[in-house]
Amino acid sequence: MSEQAKHVLFLCTGNSARSIMGEALLNARSKNRAFIGHSAGSHPAGQVNPLTIELLQKSRVSTDGLRSKNWDEFARPDSPKLDFVFTVCDSAAGETCPLWPGQPVTAHWGVEDPAAVEGDDDTKRKAFLRAFTTLQRRLDFFLALPLDKIDGLALKQRLDSIGKS
Repeated sequence: MSEQAKHVLFLCTGNSARSIMGEALLNARSKNRAFIGHSAGSHPAGQVNPLTIELLQKSRVSTDGLRSKNWDEFARPDSPKLDFVFTVCDSAAGETCPLWPGQPVTAHWGVEDPAAVEGDDDTKRKAFLRAFTTLQRRLDFFLALPLDKIDGLALKQRLDSIGKS
């Protein structure tokens, strides 16, 4: 892999839970791999879900700079060149995305929406933990890939298979 950082965008509709977790987890886990995580939503909630912040902090994952943002921020000419775009919710996967600078490799890593779970606080926290654990496991698989040895089509297939694990 080259010395230049690889930019990874996690997409969801609301950008308040799953995509935020993906961004924060990747940035925490990839310090020596030179990845930079970002997140955005097609219809951002405008704030990060408090249970997302709570879980990240309990897991000792930095929440500095996390905010709910529109995916248009990453389609501008001055945006970082994206290497990978992962949709983490089924609605965002079905939407027409902007054109991303850099022709990134895309994959769908659908994760159940913890923010949509109803019930008491314990039930909600368990849903957030399930989403967090799923994303954490998928990112471990992603970070273990020998990216400099896999060609485009094989890489796309590997990334798609990670989303099904």
